[in-house]
Amino acid sequence: MKSMAQVIHTYGDASVLQWEEIDLPEPAPDQVLIRHTAIGMNFADIYMREGHHAVLPLPAVLGLEGAGIIEAAGSGVSGFAVGDRVVYASGDKPGSYSQYRLRNTSGLVKIPGWIDDKTAAACFTKGTTVEYLFNRTHKLTANDTILLTAAAGGVGLIACQWAKSIGATIIGTVSTDAKAELAAANGCTHVIVAGKQNVPDEVARITGGKGVDVVYDSIGKDSWADTMEAVKVRGLVVAFGAASGNPPPFDPIEDGSLKSIYLHRATTKYYQTSNELRQHSADALFAKMRSGDVKITIGGEYSLHDLPRGHRDVEARKTTGSVVFNP
Repeated sequence: MKSMAQVIHTYGDASVLQWEEIDLPEPAPDQVLIRHTAIGMNFADIYMREGHHAVLPLPAVLGLEGAGIIEAAGSGVSGFAVGDRVVYASGDKPGSYSQYRLRNTSGLVKIPGWIDDKTAAACFTKGTTVEYLFNRTHKLTANDTILLTAAAGGVGLIACQWAKSIGATIIGTVSTDAKAELAAANGCTHVIVAGKQNVPDEVARITGGKGVDVVYDSIGKDSWADTMEAVKVRGLVVAFGAASGNPPPFDPIEDGSLKSIYLHRATTKYYQTSNELRQHSADALFAKMRSGDVKITIGGEYSLHDLPRGHRDVEARKTTGSVVFNP
């Protein structure tokens, strides 16, 4: 069958995304055909488009997250059926920037009836990331004070609400006053406008000079100096993204001796290592949403045909919350 998709033939800026027709074969025995109803966007899509993440055989269809309806199933598929509403996040198997796609059932999660498809696509990767950051990377408690970069982004807004529900103190960084208001409205205890306020000085003021227990940094290069200064002695720095580029090299002897910090690189690939863990993570997210502790903000909505504009807006930090593409 035929499907329209955003295809790249070379790596580069958003202009390399091309709206093209692709051919899809019949589902293999372990595959399902998904008709996308909503497609999520993550900064990792941009990394892949630029060639900084997994190098893909070209041409390639990008996109790691999607929601939709199973239209056909291979002969060996069990546990899923035609008509099921499903959501997925593929850490290293892109292909969601398309109207239809084939994929195996590993990693598929059925969408609860009370969640609409757009919300599912908007929250799945981001919400399950917050789950493992707060439950498995570090077991967040009410006694913790954390620094969260990009607190008004898709992950940030979910993380603010989740951390607030636990009782932790959240210090969030944002790039504008408007984003500061949004982060505060979503549970961020203290908001710092980076570039306008000195992040380490503000953290020192808020924590009485102690520093934060954990930094969750998704920005990388531009925030790294502040991150290293803001964390407490023997505190934990969690790098889970690099929106501004990779942080500078870290010398464990010279840099590590300054505070004896713990440094961790968190990647979904090594946290969602089985269907059981992925389902557990999804269940924890859905429970937070069902209880009202976490509400999902869709801050940008585009047609799939207009996907390059969505990429440009995200890169320019014009968006807040989650971005969704409509096939």
